[in-house]
Formats: sequence, structure tokens, C-alpha cells
Amino acid sequence: MDEALARRLAANVKQLREARGWTQAQMAKAAELPRATWAHLESGTANPTLHVLDCAARALQVSLEELTAPPRAAARIYPRASLPVQSRGTCTVRKLLPEKVPAMELDRIELPPQGRMTGVPHTPGTREYLTCEEGRIALTVSGETHMLDAGDVVVFHGDQRHSYANPGPRRAIGYSVVVLARV
Repeated sequence: MDEALARRLAANVKQLREARGWTQAQMAKAAELPRATWAHLESGTANPTLHVLDCAARALQVSLEELTAPPRAAARIYPRASLPVQSRGTCTVRKLLPEKVPAMELDRIELPPQGRMTGVPHTPGTREYLTCEEGRIALTVSGETHMLDAGDVVVFHGDQRHSYANPGPRRAIGYSVVVLARV
């Protein structure tokens, strides 16, 4: 392995592990790798197989590219205008994760008074968490309706037919966190 690449891999793996507050032993267990293999990754002395890199990336919940990429700045701001927005009928859905996060989606949903939006069922086993920040949101899942007021959270199977509605006279804002089932 190229020395510069090995140094980047070692620095990235160590930084990502430390950011999670995990020990090498905990990380190795999560990655289903021997602790010595993890230690070699962090020391820069490893010449890992693609399988080992894939195990490390999945355990750290990052892409393979992020393991080997040049270090990035500690923080990056994404201006509001750079985040994807969809209009679904009279409702607006703004993506809040500017970068891909494996198996996760985070959206801000704005529903005007009397607005309604049909959700898209996700892959089997998906969980969805919806919280109402402002106004009132009626969530209908498989024919059953749940009313959310500001601060309420509902958890449901995101692989079912579902829709969001605002029964109130003022706008409603909610946040949806979708945790996709691992295939």
C-alpha cells in the first residue's frame, strides 16, 4: 500500500473511532475483526483487504472513500439553498443530511394549513420517527391515524403506507428520521 494512503487510512480510522468514544477493542468487535487487525489499521502498517476495509467502513458508518480520503475540515457549513428541496403538492420536504449517511434519511416537512402529503413506503423493516415541532400533524399509517402536537414523537414501520396531514389553521412543521433496514 502507498505510504501516503496508509497514513491517511490510519489517521481517518483512528479519528473516526475516537470521535465515537470507542476503544480499539470495542471498534474491532463492532467491525467483527480481530483487535490486532484494527490496531494495524490505525498504525498505518496494515495492507488491508477489501473485506477488512468494508467491515471497518460499515462499523464506522462511513463510505470506503471516507476511510481513504484526505482529511477534511473539522466542520463544513451547508447553506440552506444547497440542501435539496422537494415540493409534494402544497407541502415542502427539505433534506437535512447534505452527505449520504448509510441507512438514514432526515427530512424537515412543512405542511400548510389543511395540507396533506403521501409518504413513500421504504424497504421492509424500516423504522421511521416523526416529531412535530410546530402546529399539529396527523400521521396515518395503514389506516390508523395518530395526532401529534408540538413536541410529540411517533415511531412506526416506515415500510407501510403512510401519509402526513395538517388539520390546523396554521402551518405545521415536522422532522422525519428514517432508519432503513439493513439488507
